[in-house]
Order: sequence, then structure tokens, then C-alpha cells
Amino acid sequence: MRPTATFIDLIRSIDSGNATTKLETLAALLSAEPPPRSRAAATLRHVEALGFRLEGGARFGDAAHAYELAASIDPRDPQRWRMIAATARLRDFVEHECWDEAAAFIAEIRSRGETEAALRESARTLLQVGWDHECRGRAEPAVQCYRLAFALNGGDAGLSTGDGHSLSAKIRNLRILQMNAFAEAGHYEEAAALHESTRAIAGFGPIGIYEIVSARQAADAGHGRYRELLAGRTIAEPEVKFLGGSIALTSRAGSLDAPPQYVALFKDCLTFPRSNVVLHGERLIYDLAVHPLSGLADIKDGVNPGQIMLAVWGPGRALVEAPAEIHEIDAGLMLFGFQSRQYGHWLLEFAPRMLWFNDPACPAGLPLCIDDQMPNSHRQIIALMDERDRPVQVLPPVATRFRELGLAPVPTFYPFDTRPGLPTYDAIWPSDVLAAMRGKILERLAAQGGDLRRTGRRILLSRRGFTQRRLVNEAEIADALQPHGFEVIQPEHYTFAEQVEIYHAADIVVGSASSALINGLFCRPGAKVIALTHDNPAFYFRGFTSLIESSGARLLFVRGHAVQTEGLHPMHADYAASPAAILQALAAF
Repeated sequence: MRPTATFIDLIRSIDSGNATTKLETLAALLSAEPPPRSRAAATLRHVEALGFRLEGGARFGDAAHAYELAASIDPRDPQRWRMIAATARLRDFVEHECWDEAAAFIAEIRSRGETEAALRESARTLLQVGWDHECRGRAEPAVQCYRLAFALNGGDAGLSTGDGHSLSAKIRNLRILQMNAFAEAGHYEEAAALHESTRAIAGFGPIGIYEIVSARQAADAGHGRYRELLAGRTIAEPEVKFLGGSIALTSRAGSLDAPPQYVALFKDCLTFPRSNVVLHGERLIYDLAVHPLSGLADIKDGVNPGQIMLAVWGPGRALVEAPAEIHEIDAGLMLFGFQSRQYGHWLLEFAPRMLWFNDPACPAGLPLCIDDQMPNSHRQIIALMDERDRPVQVLPPVATRFRELGLAPVPTFYPFDTRPGLPTYDAIWPSDVLAAMRGKILERLAAQGGDLRRTGRRILLSRRGFTQRRLVNEAEIADALQPHGFEVIQPEHYTFAEQVEIYHAADIVVGSASSALINGLFCRPGAKVIALTHDNPAFYFRGFTSLIESSGARLLFVRGHAVQTEGLHPMHADYAASPAAILQALAAF
């Protein structure tokens, strides 16, 4: 049976301009004249349609009122309508950005004993609203919607965002983006407050704000001891040579101001294995982050996956997450840090520190502290360079407090990457430091019976075992070089000492400009190195030239053409090189 004409006329008269008042009238009518069973279903359909129409006009509060009226006249399933009304009410709070009121209302909803299925369905609505905000670049409303969905659902279970993330992971990622923006603008307290508001959901610990200083600045301020062992100096710009003549490089040339080399000691430091961050009181000691060129650097400590804490970087200050667990050590020397497990980074950034840890200025007895899961080659380098029989202590991925910590620097300003939109930074390596490291390794290797007398080898370095920067026509090149006396070598199959012997015995080395070619540092003076690269003019041409020619070897680049590989950093693209060009390079030498 149809509802009364009075009811129908009232329903039809409700619009966005009068909904609030008219709904009160409708409520009074339904209270005074409840629909009999014969009219209940039809009346309910009209009220449901009204609620749907009001939602379509973004009148969510009024829609919630309409659904509450539906609950009052449905004898069979009023609970369903109450949940639909609650969802609309939440949409109204979200629409007006009344986040605290929404959170309090969610607590009330969950106290009613609603089913998990009903709560999850309502949470999905909030999740979709959050996703819409995120797609429009509105980070804070998106975070708040995700936070409310998380609270309503009681956690992550059964929900994921439009790009497949859990709610807690999405909140974490968006918060980091927001905090980065605040820190970049120098608004550190605002970034910290933002972090605090959702850290429990995102799984963060408390955060502190630290002044970034260099080791020398910290020591000069009376907070530690600093001994300079090699003064800052100007180094020569390398002469980069290409088969066929020079090209226009699009990278930024690295600084020719080589930094001082030192040993510094600080009491009571908090460190984070796999990271370069050293906290000392209210200071964060990090030479790279206060270097005059630090504005170029895209600092990844506390940012990349695998880091054991969160860090957000701004000009002169940083926010660092406090650890939930701290491992304590009496004393040690810092040979751990960001990318320490990667061979190229280890040999160039970390191994040279052994020169200064060997110096009498560095106290005896302090252990060398390294990251876990280090390849054997790294330990072999330590054993060759260590002159003071220091113990090696492996640090688990847990924040570690040192009662005394010894530091030594990277030989040059060497950011892991440059900020988006800036040219690649092509670091230039000081030949004096690398030559000293090379000399020490060769000296110790010879003393241990290593064969450094052999000469005349010709080697082609294989990258068959790698997934990035692959030489896709390697087999064709090997076939072309075989008649010229070349043997194919996979360096990763040899111990470090064996690798040094191979490179030292080589008259000619041909290989991809990659971590394996860095061992060209151990070639004999006058050896010829042909470095194969893709055709990106922003590659690290100066860096490779400076480090390889510090041995006295000569380097010539042969450029191939990149094979675009989706998802790879442009510096790591696979490529092909012309065998004819390589043979031409041999003749040119």
C-alpha cells in the first residue's frame, strides 16, 4: 500500500536548501503516525531514496538523519540502517574536516558491538574517500581518512588502498612526504607534531630534532677529540677520454676540494647500523649533510627500505626517530653505514678509513665495527689493511650506543644520489688517498705471499651474474676478443686477494663501468683499461677516471647504446656495445 499523500508531498519537498528543517518535520510525522505494516516497506523505500539523494548532493549529515529515520521504521533490520546512517555521519565529519569529532564517533560506533563485517564495510567507504583525496594531491585529508578507516576497522586486516598498500603503510608513507616538505621549509616543530599525531598507527617511535654538524664542528665545540691526519687540498680534474673524441657531459663535475682526513673520537654516541647517522646529545654528526654542496644530496639514511629508523632531512637540522631497542657497546670504530654491503661503496667510502684507523692517533684496542651480512670480500679487505690486529665486531640491525666511538671520513664528497631535478653529481676521487690504500693492500698481499709478479694477462670482465647494467651482447664481445688473447673473468667468483692479483697481472682490462671495474685501482701503472658504458652523458665518467687512473693505469671509455629497462635507475640501464668499437679502442691504445 502506498504511503499517505502527506508523507509523499513532504518527501518530494525536501531539497538541499531545506533538508535540515524538513527532516525534523518528517521525523515528527513518522513518530506521530508510524506507518502500518502494510505501508512500511513502501515508506522505507522512499526514505532510503531520500537518503541516497541527499548523499548525492553531499548533504551527508542530512542523509544520516534520513537513514536514522529508516532505522526507526524498519522492524526487521534496524541495525543495518543505523550502520548506514553512521557511515553517512562519518562522511559528514570528513567533509567538514572535523577529525576529532569523527574519531570520537568511531569510538562510539565500536562500543555498540557492531559486526566486524559491518565495520569493515563502513571503513571501506572512508578508505575510498581517502584514496580520492590522495589522488588529488591532498595528503592531510587522505591521512586522516585512512586513520579513521584504520580505527573503525580495528587495524589493517582486510583493507588495502587503491595502490595495494595497507592503511598503516600508506599513512607512514604519506606522513614521511609531509614531514619532508615541512623540514625542507625549516618547519621542524610542525613536522614533529605531524609525526606524533599518527605515529602509533604508522609504527613510528618518538622523534627528536637534531642540529647537523660535522665531526670537526662537534669537536671544536668541545664535544669530542679531532686529529687531522691529512689536510684539505685541491686535487686535479681528471682528463676523461672517449673513443672517437670528447663528448658534452651533462653531469655536474665533482668538487676539486678534497676534504681533510682525520680520526675523531666522541663519547656516548647513538648509531644506527646500515646508516651513517651518529647522534651525540642534541647533535647529529654527519660530514656529508653539512658539506657546502649538501643541498645537492638526496640523503637516504633513514629513508630507504632496510633502514632501522626514520629520518627526515632539512637545511641544518634533521628529525630522527628514537629506537625501541638499543644495543650497548663499550667502544668501537665506525666501519658501518649506508650501502656498506655494496662492494663499490665499501671499497671507496669505507675501506680508506682503515688508513686513519691504522694511524697512531687512533687508540689501540678499539674494535672495527661492521654491518651484518657483509660479503667475505669486505672482511678480506679489512684483514689486509688492518695493521693493529683489531677485533672485528658485527653489529645486528639494532640501534647501538657506544660509550666511545671513533670516526674517519669518506675521501671525497660523495652523495648516494642527487636530488630530483638536479644533474647527476660526478664525484672526483683524490688520488693520494686511493693510491695510499692501494699501496697498503699490495704491500700486505705481497708480504703474505701473493703473486704480484705476473704480467701480460688480457681480461674481459663478465656481468653475467648481475641484473642491472648488463652488457646484453657480452657473448658476442667475448667471441670478438678471444682471438686477441682475452680470457673472461667473473670477479665475484674469486677471493679479494685473487681479484687483486688478476687485475695487477693484466696489461689490458675490458669491462662494464661498474663495481667490478673499480678494481682497476689495482692495475699496474701503464695498464690499459677500456670501460664500456651506455650512452647516457650524465654517467660517472670523471669518477671512474679519477679512481682508476690513481693507480697509474690509463682509461678509455667506449660508449654503447642503452636498452631501456623499465623500473631501473637510468645509470643502471642494460646496454649493448659494438665489438668493432672495442677492437678499435685496443688499436688506439
